[in-house]
Amino acid sequence: MTPSVPAILLVEDDANLRLALRDNLENQGGYAVEEATCVREAREHLGRRDFQLILLDVMLPDGDGYTLCRALREEGVTTPVLMLTARTLEDDVVRGFESGAQDYLAKPYRLRELLARVGALVRRSGAVTVKGLRFAGYRLDLDRRKVETPAGTPVELTRTEFDLLAFLVRERERVLRRDEILDAVWGRDVVVDPHTVDNFVSSLKKKLGWNSTSRFAIQTVRGVGYRMEIEAA
Repeated sequence: MTPSVPAILLVEDDANLRLALRDNLENQGGYAVEEATCVREAREHLGRRDFQLILLDVMLPDGDGYTLCRALREEGVTTPVLMLTARTLEDDVVRGFESGAQDYLAKPYRLRELLARVGALVRRSGAVTVKGLRFAGYRLDLDRRKVETPAGTPVELTRTEFDLLAFLVRERERVLRRDEILDAVWGRDVVVDPHTVDNFVSSLKKKLGWNSTSRFAIQTVRGVGYRMEIEAA
């Protein structure tokens, strides 16, 4: 499969600055950028997918970047954070690092410096081994290959079921073709009937205890494949 483009979450309430940042990151950096204007929207984006970097403004309409960054670290989110702010006093910079940010850049910034710092953090993010995934209260331990429900009850999955679930969660909100799922989970050298995916998805939903009140859904996209949808916390 073609390697996915690094994804950046841009959290900035200034519309003009946000547009300029997005244009530069996409056109000059080659990144996929999603935008949030406040803490609530940032949470919604983070609940739907993984990012390689968070560009985080300090002053937001419904909170501040320091508090959000610290909360994410306490929740086990390890995505690198680059804070962008006009607050440049030493105490402000130190507070940013103490809250869990990896870097801190003052406004107005120099574009080349911003892109260089973003590139360094994205590369570092790619080198980090992800130990676990979470969705809708479920926990996936990738090292021990274990799954727990929101109540902490173990879910017994086969090797293939576990790999399928991990792939669906990583690629959440994206429509996945059956052949793409087969390549990622079964391997390109393995000949498998494409409809085998349907049987495994059905089994996975049963073992996870899915019902109409669940905060996630593995939606069938007719004639194409599947999409994992996860309700924001």
